[in-house]
Amino acid sequence: MPKKYPEKLKSEVLACFESGQSVEGLCLSHKIAQSTIYRWIKESQSITVGDERYSLSVLNMTMRQKDRANHLLEIIRLSNIMESVPRIKRLEMLADIYENHNQYNVHELCDALEVSRGTFYNHIFRRADRTKHIEKQEALMLQVQQIFEDSGQRFGAEKIRFILAENGIQVGRPRIRGIMKELGLESIRNDAKKNYNKRLDYKKQNHIKGEFTVEKANLIWVSDITYFKVKGYSIFLCIILDLFSRKIVGYRIARKCSTHIVTATFKNAFKERGNPNGLTFHSDRGTQYTSDTFSRLLSRCGVRQSFSATARPCDNAVAETFFATFKKEEAYRRDYLSEQDFRKSVDNYIRFYNETRPHRTLGYKTPERFEELYGKEKQEGGDISI
Repeated sequence: MPKKYPEKLKSEVLACFESGQSVEGLCLSHKIAQSTIYRWIKESQSITVGDERYSLSVLNMTMRQKDRANHLLEIIRLSNIMESVPRIKRLEMLADIYENHNQYNVHELCDALEVSRGTFYNHIFRRADRTKHIEKQEALMLQVQQIFEDSGQRFGAEKIRFILAENGIQVGRPRIRGIMKELGLESIRNDAKKNYNKRLDYKKQNHIKGEFTVEKANLIWVSDITYFKVKGYSIFLCIILDLFSRKIVGYRIARKCSTHIVTATFKNAFKERGNPNGLTFHSDRGTQYTSDTFSRLLSRCGVRQSFSATARPCDNAVAETFFATFKKEEAYRRDYLSEQDFRKSVDNYIRFYNETRPHRTLGYKTPERFEELYGKEKQEGGDISI
């Protein structure tokens, strides 16, 4: 157990040290170990806050960090950047932080993004109401799905409405019909066999039949998936290409080759291109493209689906050619160090492909330039010269 010294002696030793005497001299004159004197010196150069003791160096560093944080905050304030962010977006940001990070109170949140607390509380309450509505809708969808499955996929909207009413749930038939359409539920009808065979025949159709020249944008999109090995694991790349301009209108990278990679790529591209009408989507017969989930998505968007014949890659030659070009011009010239490195490479190449690389099929114009000329010629009523 360390020896205890009187506080008076401790103060005297520290006073002698501050006056210029050496630790070695103090050890000899007062018969105290050097380690003890050094400990007293260290303690004298620190302060206690609560249960924690902080040295002067730590305090100085903390003050510098505080000054820097204040300067950064002042720069943000002076830039008036908050004025450029719509208030609804700031409210959504605050709501997400409020719900997922408990360490910040409402005063701090509202002051940080310059939103009044009253406005924030109103937004939270409205958000809660929306959440309740979504939860109720999801619960109703599960009930409709369950009744439909329990009936052996036989019941239509009216019978499902009746069963729900028997259980005390009053819902109109149009709402149930909308839910069934969203879930892709179709009850048995007199022409069920005929429609079933018709759907199977439709899925087998190749609507573009090797015709890869298109007269306008957003008429035919082609898609394909390939994979690459990066540091021993597979990374999948899905692309969607507009046959008119050969432009990559959508792409996505993922660790798994599931239906999600296709649905997510299509949704983003469809939105970016303004939800085009009269679109045909062509691909091979991979399970991601033939899945009910993806087929229903295309159906809801009014998009006709087209498939290559089995073991006929030439039926989807344009998409296949893009991957061959990407591998030759980019992927096989790199040694990817990580998935992030691969993603950056894909981003840069697709930007280069769309905006810089001349395309022979387009008369050595880039896809971006070809679409620009199409837009101008369309307004002027002329034709694009290739």
